[in-house]
Amino acid sequence: MITSKLPNVGTTIFTVMSQLAAETGAINLSQGFPDFDGPDALREALCRHTMDGHNQYAPMTGLPALREQVAAKIARSYGRQVNADTEVTITPGATHGIFCAIQTVVRAGDEVIVFDPSYDSYEPSVILAGGRCVHVQLKDEDFSIDWEKLSSALSPRTRMIIINSPHNPSGALITRSELDQLAALIRDRDIYLVSDEVYEHLVFDGVKHASVLAHEELYQRAFVVSSFGKTYHVTGWKTGYLVAPPVLTAEMRKIHQFVAFCGVTPLQWALADFMAEFPQHVEELPAFYQAKRDFFCNQLESSRFTFNRVGGTYFQTVDYSQIRPDLNDVDMSLWMTREHGVASIPISVFYQTPPEGKHLIRLCFAKREETLRQAAEKLCAI
Repeated sequence: MITSKLPNVGTTIFTVMSQLAAETGAINLSQGFPDFDGPDALREALCRHTMDGHNQYAPMTGLPALREQVAAKIARSYGRQVNADTEVTITPGATHGIFCAIQTVVRAGDEVIVFDPSYDSYEPSVILAGGRCVHVQLKDEDFSIDWEKLSSALSPRTRMIIINSPHNPSGALITRSELDQLAALIRDRDIYLVSDEVYEHLVFDGVKHASVLAHEELYQRAFVVSSFGKTYHVTGWKTGYLVAPPVLTAEMRKIHQFVAFCGVTPLQWALADFMAEFPQHVEELPAFYQAKRDFFCNQLESSRFTFNRVGGTYFQTVDYSQIRPDLNDVDMSLWMTREHGVASIPISVFYQTPPEGKHLIRLCFAKREETLRQAAEKLCAI
């Protein structure tokens, strides 16, 4: 009989809710993907490179042209000059990059600090490396770091801290001053950092994303992970990248080559072409998604949901305590999908121990305006 390495892991809530939305015909605002296509030029480039014969293995580290475009984007966005050969690795999805980073440094008995609510791939990756997650809850009111709790959670076994900004599911942002505070806290400790920045270009209201790539001290001990899928509206392409100092990159690549070896070749060619031809795309993204956030939130103003507009990502959290305080968030999400035709994600699934008395769900606004209008009409009718 097989003994499960992940006995507490089942089907993810994202799969459950998307399947339920499909079964019931509900509008799917649960799983985080757009209902519109990526740029025409990007998709046309994929067709071109596929037909031109770029269909065999890419280099293990990623197509050189794409790694160079990533390095150029980092220089423009954050002022850091990274070496495309020794610091940038193309991965088949950001989750793959996070997994490989964790496997690189976490060993049996090590502890990894994660901030709840936290993305669901972190803990299984730590467990498979033989480590243990220590969950530190973010502040209830604004999902910011509770520095007293973090300081108390540090131990001689702490090997890694995983941060996520812009934050899924809350949309909260880590500031530059908080990165400084984190650097001071771990300065004299042998602790590594994974910075999950897949929504790096979805930051609103004129705020600049505080990337670990722009923080000299933290970058020296960090793996920074991002996603082409989120940035270019092609989540199904499952292509991301990981940036780390040369010594960390070299060790991470030892893991990466035996997990997937390389990403899909024509996708990499297409992304490299598009990034070279349209570097302004990432600069236009904040306004593009802020418009969607504001349209959706304006539509929800007359509903009984309460909310503060998120600072980043393409998720809006809403409080339903004025509607069905008798339901926990999982039951609320199921009820809304079946009875009112809108699928969402309950926030409690992102916690080890969910806080009591909270009534929050997450709604994805990476949708066409008509989709958001129809969803808002249904939500306002509840």
